[in-house]
Amino acid sequence: MKVRIKFAKSGVMRFIGHLDVMRYFQKAIRRAGIDVAYSGGFSPHQIMSFAAPLGVGLTSNGEYMDIEVVSSASSGELKDSLNKAMVPGMEIISVTKLPDDAMNAMASVAAAEYIVRFREGYEPDFDWEEQVEVFYSRTSIPVTKKTKKSEIEMDIKPSIYALEAVKDKNGRGAIRMMVDASSSGNIKPGLVIEAFLTENGDTLSDFSLEITREDTFTNTGTEDCPAFIPLDTVGKEF
Repeated sequence: MKVRIKFAKSGVMRFIGHLDVMRYFQKAIRRAGIDVAYSGGFSPHQIMSFAAPLGVGLTSNGEYMDIEVVSSASSGELKDSLNKAMVPGMEIISVTKLPDDAMNAMASVAAAEYIVRFREGYEPDFDWEEQVEVFYSRTSIPVTKKTKKSEIEMDIKPSIYALEAVKDKNGRGAIRMMVDASSSGNIKPGLVIEAFLTENGDTLSDFSLEITREDTFTNTGTEDCPAFIPLDTVGKEF
C-alpha cells in the first residue's frame, strides 16, 4: 500500500538539511514499529520518496513523503505511531493512501505556497506592502538566476502564480506567494523578494527573511490552465 505522509517542520529542526531529514524518518519509522516495505538487492533500503526538498533555515506546514507499508493499521493509527516517535519541531499532519497509479511525491510537485516575513530591523525603507501589487502587475520580471556552473537571465513572471501582501496570524505584514516548484522550473522565494526589492531601489540583506512553506501542490489541470491541489488531497484516509 502506497502511503503519503504530510508533516510540518519548525523550531530547531529547520536547520536540519534534506539528507538528514531522510535519515531521521528512516529511524523514526523503525521506532514507530511501522511495517515499511524495503527494496530488493544486496543493499535493501526503505522505499521512500520526498517531495521538493526544503532549504535549510526554512520552516514548513506542508512537507510530504511517500512510503510503502505492509500493514492493516488505519491512517489515524499510523499518524499517532509516527507522532509518538517525533521530536520537537517535527509533526505528522496527515496520512493518506495513494491510488495505485499515483506518481510519487517528488514527481508530483508543480507549485509551492510561501509566507515571507521581514525580520525585525530588516524591513525595507519603502512602503513594500503597497508596492507588492504594483510589482506583480508588471508584464515581465527579469532576474539573473545563479546555477552551480553559470548565471542565467530569465523572466520569472510566468513562474509566479500568486503574489500579494497579507497579514499573518499575529497581525504582522507578510508576502504570500505561489511559485513554480517543479524540477524543471523551481523558483525560490528569496529570488522573487530580491527582484522586488531591486525594483524598488533596495537590496536583500543576509538573514533578513523568515520563510515558511505553507503547502506543496500538484497540477491536475494543464500547463496553460493549471489547477493546483495540495499533495495530500490526491489520496484519502483509510
